[in-house]
Amino acid sequence: MSRKGKLPIPLPNGVEVKVSDTEVAVKGPKGALIQKLVPGVNVNVEGNEILVSLADEEADLAHFHGLYRTLIHNMVVGTTEGFEKRLEMIGVGYRASVQGDLLDLQLGLSHPCKLPIPKGLTVKVDKNTQILISGFDKHLVGQFAATVRSQRPPEPYQGKGIRYVGEYVRKKAGKAAAKK
Repeated sequence: MSRKGKLPIPLPNGVEVKVSDTEVAVKGPKGALIQKLVPGVNVNVEGNEILVSLADEEADLAHFHGLYRTLIHNMVVGTTEGFEKRLEMIGVGYRASVQGDLLDLQLGLSHPCKLPIPKGLTVKVDKNTQILISGFDKHLVGQFAATVRSQRPPEPYQGKGIRYVGEYVRKKAGKAAAKK
């Protein structure tokens, strides 16, 4: 039995949970999410708590116990509070702007990088170098933030590139001058 999996998930006011044999649907003020379930994982709503359990404790499904509890907890938190990721661009001439449903990145390349913003996400740009990605689906927020970061990851010599706010980038020493 998973230590994380046996913890109950508190259910805040304004959140509806519908459980069937194959999926869990969570609907809240910010949106609705659906998670498919593996056979053998049981989800029960009791009062204002959600409990995740396994049909057979000895089965090979023990590794799913904590996983599905965390996925459902993220759905509840996302539909009530939402998630956000902050990115910063460091480098001369690096700029970002939002044009409709596209994120336009100027990254010192010969062409601008235009990334389509997925449905359910909002992207805001502050000071042309700060990007805020927010939404109610934690997986989608993290995936889009990783896609933006992968366009120009921070390089280890000067630290230029796109990084998460607060991310530590280890810097390398440059070449040492040749001895004569």
